[in-house]
Amino acid sequence: MELNIELLSRICKAPGAPGYENKIRRLVQEEVASLADEVRVDNMGNLIALKKGQNNPDGKKVMVAAHMDEIGFIVTHIDEGGFVRFHTLGGFDPKTLTAQRVIIHGKKDIIGVMGSKPIHVMSQEERNKLPKTTDYFIDLGLPKEEVEKYVRVGDPITRERDLIEIGDCVNGKSIDNRISVFVLIEALRKLKNNPYDVYAVFTVQEEVGIRGANVAAHQIDPDFGLGLDTTIAFDVPGAPAHEKVTELGKGAAIKIMDASAICDPRMVDFLQTTAEKSTIKWQPEILTAGGTDTAGLQRMGRRGAITGAISIPTRHLHQVIEMAHKEDVAACIDLLESALATFDKYNWEHR
Repeated sequence: MELNIELLSRICKAPGAPGYENKIRRLVQEEVASLADEVRVDNMGNLIALKKGQNNPDGKKVMVAAHMDEIGFIVTHIDEGGFVRFHTLGGFDPKTLTAQRVIIHGKKDIIGVMGSKPIHVMSQEERNKLPKTTDYFIDLGLPKEEVEKYVRVGDPITRERDLIEIGDCVNGKSIDNRISVFVLIEALRKLKNNPYDVYAVFTVQEEVGIRGANVAAHQIDPDFGLGLDTTIAFDVPGAPAHEKVTELGKGAAIKIMDASAICDPRMVDFLQTTAEKSTIKWQPEILTAGGTDTAGLQRMGRRGAITGAISIPTRHLHQVIEMAHKEDVAACIDLLESALATFDKYNWEHR
């Protein structure tokens, strides 16, 4: 299938640090308004779009979660020189921050540059040390009195990058997890006859502890859960085969486990069987470190849920730019749509 790169680009570019998802939420709300029967925003900020089931006398509920937030920063201090100090919102690889542009979302958006001590004046010991996020400051090119007209402590900060196409891939900031937001929107667009009620939930604050998914799962109390997120593709020079996790271009990743959830074997089998029947390329995923909204879906409802996840293989995760293969993205859309359309065809009673 041909991907809507223009829509994906807008989704990735929209700012949305954890706790500050209002701009990306508005964009998503506009896209899903015509694709669901009901759309609402809960007190936490999760966007919940309900597409009612066509053959659902028992009121079965499927919750699909894709988090809207991106790793970012928050302003903690403005010094006498007008330089901004910050705290991270989500996990960063500090060595990738050097000389990168960021946007402070204050009274107006202001672009700054991540600065640090120049290598020319570093001691040999300093040159040999790995950088820490606390080694950096943000240079806005303005004196303190000008900075304070627009920026205050508590303003969110995001990375400044456009989405581009590189070879067979897309590359830009916030592929984690805007690619899953895109996948969920496009699967809703394709979905015509879902048997069970589908709650498409665009969650908040995943990068700081799956907080939005926990709240949404508690209120929806789903029978089934599907997490949508990126996963590591360590298919690069020097990577041992057993550390790759997934590879670009090998299809949708069907999660078996990560550090926060062991997926229900029934859901894993259902997704794998669905992929095989629909001739959708897929690959298994075991991620031994890191977690996703899948954990909240699985155990924060009152009864627990039969839960699994579809993951988009991604290189350079939690760095300034990230990369996903367009064919993998299309496979994830197809697999999600096929699964949502056939939940009633599987024997969920067997164990």
